[in-house]
Amino acid sequence: MGSGGWETARAECGVGRGNLSGSACQGSGAAPPRPSVSAPQSAPVPSDVVRGKRAALFFAAVAILLGLPLWWKTTETYRAPLPYSQISALNALQLRLMVPVTVVFTRDSIPLDDQEKLPFTVVHEREIPLKYKMKIKCRFQKAYRRALDHEEEALSSGSVHEAEAMLAELKEQAEGSLTVYVISEYSSLLPQDMMSYIGPERTAVVRGIMHREAFNIIGRRIIQIAQAMSLTEDVLAAALADHLPEDKWSSDKRRPLKSSLGYEITFSLLNPDPKSHDVHWDIEGAVQHYVWPFLNALSAAGNFSVDSQILYYAMLGVNPRFDPTSFSYYLPMHSLPHVINPVESRLGSSAASLYPVLNFLLYVPELAHSPLYIQDMDGAPVATNAFHSPRWGGIMVYNIDPKAYNASELPVRVEVDMVQVMEVFLAQLRLLFGIAQPQVPPKCLLSGPKNEGLMTWELDQLLWARSVENLATATTTLTSLAQLLGKISNIVIKDDVASEVYRAVAAVQKAAEELASGHLSSAFVASQEAVTSSERAFFDPSLLHLLYFPDDQKFAIYIPLFLPMAVPILLSLVKIFLEMHKSWRKPEKID
Repeated sequence: MGSGGWETARAECGVGRGNLSGSACQGSGAAPPRPSVSAPQSAPVPSDVVRGKRAALFFAAVAILLGLPLWWKTTETYRAPLPYSQISALNALQLRLMVPVTVVFTRDSIPLDDQEKLPFTVVHEREIPLKYKMKIKCRFQKAYRRALDHEEEALSSGSVHEAEAMLAELKEQAEGSLTVYVISEYSSLLPQDMMSYIGPERTAVVRGIMHREAFNIIGRRIIQIAQAMSLTEDVLAAALADHLPEDKWSSDKRRPLKSSLGYEITFSLLNPDPKSHDVHWDIEGAVQHYVWPFLNALSAAGNFSVDSQILYYAMLGVNPRFDPTSFSYYLPMHSLPHVINPVESRLGSSAASLYPVLNFLLYVPELAHSPLYIQDMDGAPVATNAFHSPRWGGIMVYNIDPKAYNASELPVRVEVDMVQVMEVFLAQLRLLFGIAQPQVPPKCLLSGPKNEGLMTWELDQLLWARSVENLATATTTLTSLAQLLGKISNIVIKDDVASEVYRAVAAVQKAAEELASGHLSSAFVASQEAVTSSERAFFDPSLLHLLYFPDDQKFAIYIPLFLPMAVPILLSLVKIFLEMHKSWRKPEKID
């Protein structure tokens, strides 16, 4: 073969100069081999782009995993946990007020068959019909027993007062408890027309009966006596007047003072005409002799402070009307409310006081309006020539004897009869504290008060009423606080506020337990603690710290801070996500 033929064969079997890996020629008639095609390789990513992506991911991770939780934790409103479930349970609280009553039967007071059944206990329970969310039940636990020898001797004395004095020396009773002595039906200890007697202490006397239903008959009489000496609907309605709807129970029962840890009493002498009247009053002696014994008897209900003052040229602010028939002046009933406001601005005692203030004013009318009388609704003169305002105090008009003007020149020296004045002021003080005249059953002899002006069981009545009032006030305060904190989430609840709430809830529960057990003194102390702790928590200044901090102010503060940092990070994350999404959707070429 010549050189030309070799060149032809090379051209037929070769694939060109660039083909360095061509296959061997199979012959002159064979087809050329099929070239292999591989997937194209991507260009390498620059290192600065990789570092940028990693930096963006790192900043985003730090901002989300570390910065956001740290910001949330450091800017959140601190709210200590509160016993919301226990507070809501207080609305359905049922108060059981137990009054321990010891019933002592003397010989010949009941049939012998009934005496052999002694001792035993009978429980009488009834619900007080008040329109209030808190259900109140009165529980009289009557423990029947026979009289001891010294009790038989005391009850066989000549008069009921002597018997009561002997019995008081032998036994001292706890607060809230009562003792009822059942004597013979024909005993001379009581007047023949009287069936029962209520003394100044926690004791009463009831006549027995020789009847086969003696226990039932005497039991009903004892319940009437115990209700008059402890708890009645009127006493509780007056205590809960601020919590009851405006109906027949509360319309005329807003006279008593609200329960408080202390009270301030101010006696003021108003002399509008010192040129005509030189008034002198022994207020210090009267307070020591009349007022402090009464307040000391009430010391279990709160602390008291007493002061006095004399105000000259102090007018009533209401022009009296002249009565030509009696040549006197009078103040009609409808003008009495207008008397207090002008005078109250001169008193100045309630401005800096932490406790309720009771004002008792003795007004000596000026010579041009003497004598001055107060008229009632029917136009008749009031016997005491005085009136009182609920939860404020009382005013008494003290007229001077007209004969004093003829005996001497002006100014006339006036010596105030403090016995007459203090009788009126103490009666008003009893009414302002809710100590009204008791409603005794028929044919019941009621003893007069002791020298202090207060019966022992009247103090128990006041403590019963104050305990129930304190529990109602504490429950209402805690419920309102829980509702407020539940609605407004940005109020700070400090640990000391939470501790006061827990203390108030525990005190309410303890007071309810003590009332159910008949421990009046400890129940009253616990109820006072409940009111104090609940109001201290409700009026804590820290609760108003973030109360008026709206959300738009938060956005105005945080958007300029976070927006410049968040926009680049978010844009980088979006770009990285789009590139990853594009690379995942790109198809892969296969041989």
